[in-house]
Amino acid sequence: MYYDGKTGEEGAPTFKASMDTKHKMNNLSFSELCCLFCCPPCPGKIASKLAFLPPDPTYTLMCDESGSRWTLHLSERADWQYSSREKDAIECFMTRTSKGNRIACMFVRCSPNAKYTLLFSHGNAVDLGQMSSFYIGLGSRINCNIFSYDYSGYGASSGKPTEKNLYADIEAAWLALRTRYGIRPENVIIYGQSIGTVPSVDLAARYESAAVILHSPLTSGMRVAFPDTKKTYCFDAFPKLRN
Repeated sequence: MYYDGKTGEEGAPTFKASMDTKHKMNNLSFSELCCLFCCPPCPGKIASKLAFLPPDPTYTLMCDESGSRWTLHLSERADWQYSSREKDAIECFMTRTSKGNRIACMFVRCSPNAKYTLLFSHGNAVDLGQMSSFYIGLGSRINCNIFSYDYSGYGASSGKPTEKNLYADIEAAWLALRTRYGIRPENVIIYGQSIGTVPSVDLAARYESAAVILHSPLTSGMRVAFPDTKKTYCFDAFPKLRN
């Protein structure tokens, strides 16, 4: 699922579901399906192939000579909807995860008096550049600041998107939000969208926060590609349902 840059009734943001995974799966041959599920047959690898669809990066981060300040450059595909004044409210930086990857983080100051900050884990087919306009609009409407990050292998982040990296990524984002900005757990709302609900639930199980919001949570890795799947298989990843 991804933000389509449009708004619906009363200015609410609208989303479209990504069909890329389903179309790819419908066109796979038997041998390709065997390769998908059996090479190697471990849940983490299968989940990476089914659940992660990193787009071509829609932004770059340029570091100054001091190495402490990063400048955000958006491409046309990021579809920026606001002026340079709103863009100045966005602070980006890189941080390292426990797995050794460097991930891009974005802090959007939407309100100087915001009580809460959303720790936002986005969907599987977008990056921070594509989500930046949405973050400005969302934070302004609900009077919250937004902190988000790109998963390993997405946008300017290094590494590859895997289940284990997903958990390390949000852990690094949480620590950066707490230490860099001094935001207390009771002022953080953990928000996960689509594949982002997976690390959000993991983080919420380990740390206290103000609230947890799950937007379009997936029931398992298999069901991302095969929505009509009724049975939970032993090799399935992110399983939420029991047989």
